[in-house]
Amino acid sequence: MAAKLSLSGPSDSDTSSPSDQSVSGRSVNRSLRIAEKERRKNEAEDPFVLALKYFSDVEPGTPVNGNDQLERNLVCVEKVAYSKGLHPEAISIMLEFAMSLRMGSSPCVRVLKCLIPSSVVPQEAVVRAVVWLGIGKIPISTQVLFIKWVLTVFDMIDAKDQLRAIYGFIFSFVTEENLVCDDLGILVKMRVFRVRKLLELQSKVGRQPFLMHLLSLYKVFCPELVTLSIPSPMKNAFRNHNSPWKSALLAVQKRNGSQVSSSSLSLTAKDKTNSRKRKHCHLEVPALNSAVNKQAQTDSCSSRKVVPLVQIHSFAQLLENMHRIELPAQMGSLLGSSLTLQFLDCVQDESALLRLNSWLGYALHEEFLFCNDAGSFQNSEEALQFLEKLLSTLHFRQEGFSSIEVFLYKFLNAWDGSLLRPQILGLMSNIPVVTSSQIGQFLFEPLMQLFFTSSLFFKCGLMECLNNMLLKWLTWHSVYALEDDLDISLNSHTSINITLSGFKDSVMELVHFVGRLATVGLQLEGCHSLLLSFILDFYETVCDMFLKYGLPLVVMPPPGVFYPALFAADPVSVDRLAYIMYRYKVNLTSAKRQEKLKEQAFHISRQTFHEFNHYVVVMVNCLWNSKMFHQGMGVQLGEEVLLKSNVPQYSNSFDLIHHPAFLSYAVDFHQKCWPGRKDMDLNSIKHSKPWRWYLEYLFTQGYDGLKQFVQSNISWQPIAGDGGSDDLATQQR
Repeated sequence: MAAKLSLSGPSDSDTSSPSDQSVSGRSVNRSLRIAEKERRKNEAEDPFVLALKYFSDVEPGTPVNGNDQLERNLVCVEKVAYSKGLHPEAISIMLEFAMSLRMGSSPCVRVLKCLIPSSVVPQEAVVRAVVWLGIGKIPISTQVLFIKWVLTVFDMIDAKDQLRAIYGFIFSFVTEENLVCDDLGILVKMRVFRVRKLLELQSKVGRQPFLMHLLSLYKVFCPELVTLSIPSPMKNAFRNHNSPWKSALLAVQKRNGSQVSSSSLSLTAKDKTNSRKRKHCHLEVPALNSAVNKQAQTDSCSSRKVVPLVQIHSFAQLLENMHRIELPAQMGSLLGSSLTLQFLDCVQDESALLRLNSWLGYALHEEFLFCNDAGSFQNSEEALQFLEKLLSTLHFRQEGFSSIEVFLYKFLNAWDGSLLRPQILGLMSNIPVVTSSQIGQFLFEPLMQLFFTSSLFFKCGLMECLNNMLLKWLTWHSVYALEDDLDISLNSHTSINITLSGFKDSVMELVHFVGRLATVGLQLEGCHSLLLSFILDFYETVCDMFLKYGLPLVVMPPPGVFYPALFAADPVSVDRLAYIMYRYKVNLTSAKRQEKLKEQAFHISRQTFHEFNHYVVVMVNCLWNSKMFHQGMGVQLGEEVLLKSNVPQYSNSFDLIHHPAFLSYAVDFHQKCWPGRKDMDLNSIKHSKPWRWYLEYLFTQGYDGLKQFVQSNISWQPIAGDGGSDDLATQQR
């Protein structure tokens, strides 16, 4: 009954009459109207708002002299600018007033000096101001002041797309003042005719620092267009252009409790005597921050739908906002995470990679080349962490940076081979393809000096580095080479521009260089097994260049590598050499077959086949036929010398039974096969059945390379009857 009564009608607290709701709605609307009226009244009475209205509505040609209203409004704007900063709308109004010269050029300088932004600077305002530069009525000094202001607040501009669209217009002012070059350096867009203009201007006015600095930026981005020799330390190319606004900006930021990450504010001139005496601030990877503060991010995102990269936390968000992402204030912060590196690979903005290249080049040169305090970074944990982070970045992108390449070419000439060796060799392995005409000067000469004067472990590390370099070159070729043409066209994929013949020449130069190093290195280190292992790693890559990587090139190892591996005391080296020769045969056979079937197939020289056949004959006669020192072999000794050695049956010294690498296996097999014998006769293994058993025994020990070599190069039939030695016949293809 109680439940029914409670459901029979709503309670008094849950109901209200329609008249009460109407009265409440009218009361709320009246309060809003009163608040809006009060706000408009306050704005109408606000001197700053009135001042902005004055500069927005002032008629062209209004006199300046004796104009008290102008002075009063300008003082009001200056007071607000230096205390709180100007909001974006105020920046637009005042910049338009100054650059349009409505009241002449006399108040223009004063207005530009008080343009202190509180949050962001509208891009449209800057673009309109740049357009006013083309009128030709603005004095040069005022144009220079405007460019200084743009450079100072560049990182606070809410977007950059329209500025980059008018890059050519800004470039036309390059003859007016050197500061334009700094602006162009930030907005760089590479064009051939622009390089020509800069070179022509440089020939007229000489090697001015501002022109050399811009040319150096262009050379980093597209070195084939700038062949001019440019000095490395270009840090003082520009004057301190932000001094009129720096202190005011910092004061406004401090007063507002915000922080604008403006990289231009950090480019202040320092005392030259103390420029080299500083800590490793350049080796610290900057934090990923937006170009403006949080309030500015909100304004920018709401008006222009720009998403700061710092707000992207997943790959899905990255794909969704790819065309609306704002670059960070410091491009070095992209090295901090894999997500930002993925953005760097996907972004089409050329200036992003250029800015990062410039930052990396400056940091590496300053800390490792131009630092007078030689011992300051040798034990620095910061230097180690920085290079490790750089290596992880290169491994993630699978592509290097041109600034690192330029740094290494200079650093190798001063390197002692021990300082941060693993990191430097790791960076060197990521060097892209170098033309055959330059690879000797840039890489081979300094590396050869280091190789011959360094320890065994450096030699092994360098061999591993050069092997990784070759692997990256071959992988690059297999990815970007066209399938239907023996030429490489990579302008749309990578910055490397080289023909197939040029690439083959570079690879051949590298392989021959490693062959020379390996030959001398094995002699210096007494054919050390560790060094030989790294050398064989390299030739395992070389022997499969045709089939595995699609490069029409076959290069055989030199005798200084082949014979030390064949006569090595460890069976692993002999087995790896057998595998390498087996892969050479597979590659040569496949290339020969394609040469007969396809007209475009490359031609293998007779010299290559001759070297391969010679090596196969030597290995078969040495390991199988027991004809080590017979005529026609690679190693020949006089009969008198062999007799003086007092070695019985010296021709058998390096067969699969008596070879130092396999002697222990032969002894073990003999003991297992004839456990009751007191006298050990290893030659008894050569009988038909024991020989077969011995081969199977060797192959079961994991020597697959030896097994593949024997099966592909040797066919043999046992002689029936007396159980003597096998009759062996070799096949050379």
